[in-house]
Amino acid sequence: MYVPEDPPETCPACGDPYASVSRHNDGFVVNLLDNERYRRVCFHPVDRDADPEAAFDCFHHTHRQAGSSAGE
Repeated sequence: MYVPEDPPETCPACGDPYASVSRHNDGFVVNLLDNERYRRVCFHPVDRDADPEAAFDCFHHTHRQAGSSAGE
């Protein structure tokens, strides 16, 4: 996992602001049931020409960014 060097200003999957982004080229687990910091994670495929090793970027949205007051 690593952070892309030039991340977009908004999430390309939903268009909302996001708190952080991480790039993954292997499997992992996302559990947001009891997450105090994040409400939603959007997944967006990486351009394979730009980075043939990466599979997708994960855009982490806080409760406020996802339109929820939970966790605040």
